[in-house]
Amino acid sequence: MKVGVHVGGPPSSEVARFAGWAEEVGFDVVTTTEVDHDPFLPLALAAQATSRVRLATGIAVAFARTPMAMAYVTNDLQALSGGRFVLGLGTQTKPHITRRFSMEWGKPVTRMREYITALRAIWNDWNKGEEVRHVGEYYRHTLMTATFRPAPHGHDNPPIHLAAVGPAMTRLAGEVADGLIPHGFSTERYFREVTLPALEEGLERGGRDRSEVSVHCPGFAHVYAPEGSVDEQRRMLRGRVAFYGSTPAYRGVLALHGWEELHERLHALSVRPEADRWDRMADLVDDEVLDTFCTSGTLPEVAAELRRRFGGLVDQVHLHPPAGTPEAEIRAAVATLHDSDLPAEEPALPAGER
Repeated sequence: MKVGVHVGGPPSSEVARFAGWAEEVGFDVVTTTEVDHDPFLPLALAAQATSRVRLATGIAVAFARTPMAMAYVTNDLQALSGGRFVLGLGTQTKPHITRRFSMEWGKPVTRMREYITALRAIWNDWNKGEEVRHVGEYYRHTLMTATFRPAPHGHDNPPIHLAAVGPAMTRLAGEVADGLIPHGFSTERYFREVTLPALEEGLERGGRDRSEVSVHCPGFAHVYAPEGSVDEQRRMLRGRVAFYGSTPAYRGVLALHGWEELHERLHALSVRPEADRWDRMADLVDDEVLDTFCTSGTLPEVAAELRRRFGGLVDQVHLHPPAGTPEAEIRAAVATLHDSDLPAEEPALPAGER
């Protein structure tokens, strides 16, 4: 099992320092995400400070950019990193694409399939000499002249890991992507009973083997910060579960556990105007629900529980050790997860806590 760690914040010398440290203590992947900063610039700094770790977006928003715009920045990162870049792609939601990025929305699964096809066609033009001729419903790329064609960088195309919530996007990942990134709002049961079967259907459609797709660990993992109150940190996690649980798109995860009523109550509160609605929503997430969605505890406890829940099922997991965590403890946790390529153990927790 590969172990990744997230680097946040704006591009700075601290990003390079952190990436170099992560590589030295044994992490396999350094990731960024597209929230309040560009996800690509920090990886350019990380590439220059490392030589072994993979550098990944987890995720970048696909539909905020055309395939051509995405191709240029990712091709440069693949060259700069010596072939270590991984492109994690996600769709975001319609309001963000249309109202925040001012881009067009379409059928997300159909559009993502075409996006990936177009992206690979562009990369192949630049690095394999295959002239780009992509004509689809959403994207047309039929012009590439020598002035605008980067020189071949000598590496394979970056792997594309696809974020998925529902079965349809998960099937697409199995069919055409190099990796699957399940949404954080997931549970061990949902992963086993919904996500993995959908992935297998996609693999079968694409005539592919499970070994061809790198599967990331689902769910929320939180290591308690030693200087903070555990109750306060669990309160923060309750709020996170409540936020996602209020979204109709994620209702199916709660429904699988028989918690449809919880979704209805969360959603009803989320659309009310009261300023305290988010606190009231967090109050609805009890310990059973929280511990089903979240793996939380000390770093050794989180590493051991992730291994127990998902060992033998996933290929990559992410840890987020809080500041001040002893380096020896981090190394030990990474080693524990590296040794997780074993048949998954039978769940030891009661059904409601998985």
